[in-house]
Amino acid sequence: MPRESNTKQRIQDAARELFSQKGVQKTSLQEIADRLGITKPALYYHFSSRDELVRSIVQPLIDEGEAFLRAYEKRDRIDPRALLEGYFDFHYERRDVLMLVLAEMTTLADLGLIDLVVAWRARLSEMVVGPDPTLAQATRGVMAFGGLQDCAIQFAHVPADELRPAAVDAAMAALGLS
Repeated sequence: MPRESNTKQRIQDAARELFSQKGVQKTSLQEIADRLGITKPALYYHFSSRDELVRSIVQPLIDEGEAFLRAYEKRDRIDPRALLEGYFDFHYERRDVLMLVLAEMTTLADLGLIDLVVAWRARLSEMVVGPDPTLAQATRGVMAFGGLQDCAIQFAHVPADELRPAAVDAAMAALGLS
């Protein structure tokens, strides 16, 4: 069983690398198999399609994101700064998968992931501004959470301990909080 797991992980790693170089749609399963020195049927043993392979790479991000949201939603009181810091850290630690997500919006839309991200941002904003935000509050929430996500990707070369305070302060300002 460890061997099967290892092969599956190797396939995902090779796919991530090729997807980031060429894009999902321009990367064939044959190229991934060739990179690993395995046959295409061996690759199909682990993943029946490119979509399944992409989903296997992105699914942990979705599961971890949902767990992050649920953990905060269970709290009696939300500290906006702590939520924003956690949200920043979540994205900063997963920059490689986020780059795949952003580079392949069409593929990810087909997998239903764009709607999920929009729903997450609405849930996050609700935690900070309440269930019935004004248009101004709702747009501030979108700017704050979208901006944090973008900073984690745009400034990936900046160490997290340097970038986090700047990004979180900007998000707090966008929300109108000090």
